[in-house]
Amino acid sequence: MGSLESPDNYPSTMPLPNHDWQVGVKDKVIAVTGANQGIGLGIAEVCLHNGAGTVYSLDISQPGEDFQAMLKKFPGRLEFIHTDVTSEESVKSAVDQIAEAKGRFDGMVANAGATKHQPALDFTMEQVEKLFRLNVFGAWICATAAARKFIELKTKGSIVFTASMTSYRPNRAAPSAPYGGTKAAVRNMTHTLAMEWAQYGIRVNSISPGYVKTALTYYVETSPDWGTKMKYYGGMPRLALPQELGGAYVYLLSDTATYTTGIDIPIAGIVGGW
Repeated sequence: MGSLESPDNYPSTMPLPNHDWQVGVKDKVIAVTGANQGIGLGIAEVCLHNGAGTVYSLDISQPGEDFQAMLKKFPGRLEFIHTDVTSEESVKSAVDQIAEAKGRFDGMVANAGATKHQPALDFTMEQVEKLFRLNVFGAWICATAAARKFIELKTKGSIVFTASMTSYRPNRAAPSAPYGGTKAAVRNMTHTLAMEWAQYGIRVNSISPGYVKTALTYYVETSPDWGTKMKYYGGMPRLALPQELGGAYVYLLSDTATYTTGIDIPIAGIVGGW
């Protein structure tokens, strides 16, 4: 892939004198992995509501009804590129395509991921490796591809990982030791990449959602003791909508956050129930 350009010839990381301090992503070109549905699509929607020029969904699945509805809501501003985030070649191709089509590339949200909830001793190594391949290696591939493109374009880009509250503590309602391990890896990776790439003006942060209402969490509210947990554990007695995470992503992608890097923002209104 070649060596990276020396930061000596790179623009200063300081905001310009005429810097716009409004929180938003006006005109920015942003890629969100796994944005054909669920959390990713919710992030894309909030970015578009906050002025993003174009949001690209990089997803291995084909867009469904929810994505098509969003296309009608934001005509010409939401795009899809079929992408396998576990393939360096596929991700690089997608990022190159975005930069060539739009002449800019401002943000990468490494959101694509999967989970599997079962007792630790029931996991096969194949299942564990599959989770790490997507959640960790996929996030790494997307982050490094984005960083290389930012450096090439001399863009002070932003990378935001989707981690999880399971990176802090176990999910008692639906335990998954391998999943928590993948998200802990992502959250730790955030700090080190932020340190390494700060010299280029590239910021790296993560978001740790709690329970979010998606196709992957349908089972949570159907648990017989869900109402009891909400009554006695405190916190917000419901799951979050994917869009409720979006504000934090918009902030981290925005030019207002030029000195915000290497952090994780937990968004878990029912954290007391974990």
